[in-house]
Amino acid sequence: MLELRTRVALGAVVLFAVTSVVASGFALAPPSGVSAEVKAALLWVVVFFAAVAGLSRAFVVEEETRTADALRLAVSPAGVFMGKLAFNVVLMWALCLITVPLYLVLLEAPLGNASLLLTIVMLGSSALACATTAVGAIVAKATMRGALFGVLSFPVALPPLLVAIHATKAAWLSENAWRVAMGDLQVLMGFILVIVPASLLVFEHIWSE
Repeated sequence: MLELRTRVALGAVVLFAVTSVVASGFALAPPSGVSAEVKAALLWVVVFFAAVAGLSRAFVVEEETRTADALRLAVSPAGVFMGKLAFNVVLMWALCLITVPLYLVLLEAPLGNASLLLTIVMLGSSALACATTAVGAIVAKATMRGALFGVLSFPVALPPLLVAIHATKAAWLSENAWRVAMGDLQVLMGFILVIVPASLLVFEHIWSE
């Protein structure tokens, strides 16, 4: 709830994403000739950097306000991590709820298979939230946490980012979109199912140090 009161993450994420989408819309709107493949990649690049801009502070606020010790006494490490993760997932869904429709309108991107696109956006944004939350927990006590977060989050978030881009292209362009994107959806789901338990295993040691 601290994040909601300070509105740090929410303001940073939404402001960055909306600004990026509007600027891209003016620069790349038809008849610029930008292909749907490039538009799919650009959409997820905007979502990824918005996540990096806002979610990197998931565990920083308690350290800066010196409330981390109280939180350690009140809530188990697993509860803290799952609470932060739940907030970040909801924040990413809210971000995509604003960004994706705006992106489709301004860049005149094809809607394609709407139900598949919605599934991709929810799974892809959830995977990015899981990746950035895990990295945010690792770098929370670091001195140069901003630079360290960028360095560590890139290799962790790159696999789901590439898969989400490929699946989005399938949703926009393929006639058998669900069949083409099914493997990508399974990879995104598998990524979430792997990184969340792995993060829980290491978070207790990180949080108690």
